[in-house]
Amino acid sequence: MKRRDLLKISALAGFAATSTQVSANACTTDGTPNQFIPKTAANSKPLDNELAKYPKCPYCGMDRKEHHRTRMLVQYSDDLVDGTCSIHCLSLSLSLNIDREPKTIWGPDYGSNIEPRPLLPVDQLLYLIGADLKHAMTKRSKHSFASADIAKEFQAKHGGTLAKFDDALRESYLDMASDASMIRKNREERRKRAMQQKQG
Repeated sequence: MKRRDLLKISALAGFAATSTQVSANACTTDGTPNQFIPKTAANSKPLDNELAKYPKCPYCGMDRKEHHRTRMLVQYSDDLVDGTCSIHCLSLSLSLNIDREPKTIWGPDYGSNIEPRPLLPVDQLLYLIGADLKHAMTKRSKHSFASADIAKEFQAKHGGTLAKFDDALRESYLDMASDASMIRKNREERRKRAMQQKQG
């Protein structure tokens, strides 16, 4: 047997052993390191009193009431629920819970005047991607609208491209690397400012 082949087999065996060990050591309460299992109890009616039940995004810690214009909610087939601050963090939830089938995903109607913005199933929403509107956790905004006419008004004023939810989700995954880098940089700058204030 050639040395190169032996190294390949050895590496594969080591990977398999590590994978088995990771599965055996997975924490039963939060799913780590294999998977993030939503920590809240299963709920068949997640929209009822939603902001009180899911006040913080479990992925970034942001306040969902403060970011009600971008927040999202996903209910999986086992009725476990993730309330996120944005489509960026929803993307994380969907990836980490790959073995859970989403039953319903809700997004906000950015064009509404009601506060907090009402949540609707994403198949009823039109997304405006890349407009010059502020958004949580991403450089490239992805805002959802219940009314196509209002979405077009925002597009005329702020630019961007109109699309369906699946397109916005795909763009979130494509933006993930640059967004994660931006978030790390912003958080490091905040930590430095906090340290300077503490020392000064």
